[in-house]
Amino acid sequence: MAALAGFATGGSLIVAIGAQNTFVLRQGLRQEHVLPIVALCATADALLILAGVAGLGEFIQAAPGALAWLRIAGAVFLAVYGSKAFRRALEPHQAVVDQGAPTTLQAAVATALAFTFLNPHVYLDTVVLVGALANQHQGAERWQFAAGAAAASVVWFSALGFGAKLLVPLFARPVTWRVLDGIIAAVMFSLAGTLLLT
Repeated sequence: MAALAGFATGGSLIVAIGAQNTFVLRQGLRQEHVLPIVALCATADALLILAGVAGLGEFIQAAPGALAWLRIAGAVFLAVYGSKAFRRALEPHQAVVDQGAPTTLQAAVATALAFTFLNPHVYLDTVVLVGALANQHQGAERWQFAAGAAAASVVWFSALGFGAKLLVPLFARPVTWRVLDGIIAAVMFSLAGTLLLT
């Protein structure tokens, strides 16, 4: 039961549209470095969840200054990425699913790492919140809760990254890419503003 509770908690937190999810979706639509990106995001979530259960959440709550700097760095990164998406949305000549120049594996991994670790909400959600909920359970059950939450990340990122290919026919039209990039830009600017105002 603890594992199921962890899975439900992790799933409810991760499904929200955010910077990391939109990046994984975009990589899935382009069918570019999907496995390493999915594996990286799921592994990062699992490590953060385990760190929260091990007690890192209390340390983070005791260091609000570090989170403040992280918010600023995250907001700048999101604003830059949002600006790039906005420019792509304005370019009518962009073509089909492999739209844009190919991304190297190193660049894709670096971007995924930035989306993951420059987002202070990831620490509040996975480390502080999931860690606190897991630690309401006793003994081995808290680790079962953590395993369930980590499993939710694996399922979600796999579905998002690999399931995106089902949408490829829709994204064969250039206008669909422009709409997606417009949505991505709006999400990034909104998240950047939220980080700066909180």
